[in-house]
Amino acid sequence: MVNNASALGCSGVREWLLMRASSIIIIFYIIYLTSFILFEDTLTYDVWHAFFALPITKVFTLLTLFSILVHTWIGMWQILTDYIKPLALRLFLQMTIFIVLMVYLLYGTIVLCGE
Repeated sequence: MVNNASALGCSGVREWLLMRASSIIIIFYIIYLTSFILFEDTLTYDVWHAFFALPITKVFTLLTLFSILVHTWIGMWQILTDYIKPLALRLFLQMTIFIVLMVYLLYGTIVLCGE
C-alpha cells in the first residue's frame, strides 16, 4: 500500500490544480499591474497610494500573495523531496522555507492593510 506523501496532504491532482490556479492568478495580477502602469500618465506616490487603497486592489494583492505562497510551497516541497534525500536536512529546509513564507505573508499583509 502506498501512503499519501504529498505537500498539502492532498492528492497529486489537487496539488497540480493548485499550482495551475495559483499561476493563473499571478499572471492576471501581473497583467493588472502592468496595465495600470502603462495607462497611468504620471506615477507618483499619491497615485500609487490611491491605487493600492482601492478595495479591489487590496483583495487582488492579498489573493496573489496567498497564491505565491501556495505555489512556492508546493514547488519547493516537490524539489526538496525529489533531490534532498537525508530526512533531517529536508525537514530543516522545509521548516526554513515555511518560516520565510509566513514572515512574507505577515509582512505583506501589514504593508497592504496597515495605514
